[in-house]
Amino acid sequence: MTSEDEDFAALFEQSQAGGPPPRDKRLSPGKVVDGIVVAVGDDAIYVDVGTRSEGVLERRHMPENAELPSVGDRIRATVSEHRRPDTPPQLVMSLRGAGLDVDALRDAAAAGTPVEGEFAKAVKAGLEVNVGGVRAFCPASQVEIGYTGDLEVYVGQRHFFRVMEVKDNGRSVIVSRRALLEAERAAAGERLAKTLEEGAELEGIVQSVKPYGAFVDLGGLTGLVHVSEIAHGRVASPEDVVSAGDKVKVKVLSIQSAPSGEAKDSKISLSMRALTQPPPQAAGGKAGEIITATVSKVESYGILVDTPAGSGLVPNGELALPPGSDPRRAYSPGDNLDVVTIGKDGGGRIRFSAKAVGEVEARKAFEQFKGKGGKGKDKALGSLGDLLAGKFDNLPDRKTPASPPKKR
Repeated sequence: MTSEDEDFAALFEQSQAGGPPPRDKRLSPGKVVDGIVVAVGDDAIYVDVGTRSEGVLERRHMPENAELPSVGDRIRATVSEHRRPDTPPQLVMSLRGAGLDVDALRDAAAAGTPVEGEFAKAVKAGLEVNVGGVRAFCPASQVEIGYTGDLEVYVGQRHFFRVMEVKDNGRSVIVSRRALLEAERAAAGERLAKTLEEGAELEGIVQSVKPYGAFVDLGGLTGLVHVSEIAHGRVASPEDVVSAGDKVKVKVLSIQSAPSGEAKDSKISLSMRALTQPPPQAAGGKAGEIITATVSKVESYGILVDTPAGSGLVPNGELALPPGSDPRRAYSPGDNLDVVTIGKDGGGRIRFSAKAVGEVEARKAFEQFKGKGGKGKDKALGSLGDLLAGKFDNLPDRKTPASPPKKR
């Protein structure tokens, strides 16, 4: 071997060592993949789908009259078989309407191949679907991932479906759009899990609302916004703030990986409160200031209230109620009452008083009354002194002896 050959071999090894690591991803049957056509043969089309070996799409599995793709085209296909990472995945094209028959639908059901169809009309418990001239049925629970209310809005829309079963020689065909949506969502979740980290801020859709919080879809992964992280102050019920279907902004607080290692099973804690500004005077308001509070919950030890200055507690001893009264009989959630801030408890919760409102009002009235009399000592009594002086002017002269009391 010459020195030039040795140099070339060294350069080749170096280039190989610096290249991308071999891809060992294994695709599960039924998975929908997007790929780039790298070669077109007489019997098969070879597609780069991100695995170690290119996917093989046999031309006999393409729909009749379908246009043959060219090198560089991006196509969508379905994995029919992939036994090991070092073997090429077998692919089939998503079947469109042209050339479909009952046998093609059976093959699609066996391989998990998506078929294209159109929602024809809403029927009892679902939608009728026209799949290449074959009438199929999509149950309401299989239209979307979440709850589907008005089925009429889907009529006329074209989508891809997965064939679930073909019975009675094609007279009973059941299809599902939800199955494909869940597969796409799982793939998106895997991609998101690789980049998601604590502190990330992103948008999501509220999936469901529970008494303890709201579950938010982040685009393939689901996180929980605990009730304490929905808003500043106390939230009596998450349903008072968010509803299923709402688009919300959240911040990732923590990510706890699942023991199984599956991204979809990870526990993701989210916060809406972290991305919003606290309300004015969230520290409790000024001492001695009368503010209007709204009762959020009534307990045996007092009432929990929400105010512009924050949420807190009015203990029983600070309620303007007779001793021994049960606050649950006097107040209900939604009632309004005036309170003043008296401090915070050991846990940092603001404490309010309804009983002290009268004292504050009396003090303010006295200060206003005192201010009207001027600054001099003689005028401190103001109009009250003038009134008493007028009354004394009508009394009899003290020099005139009073009549003796009558005896009984």
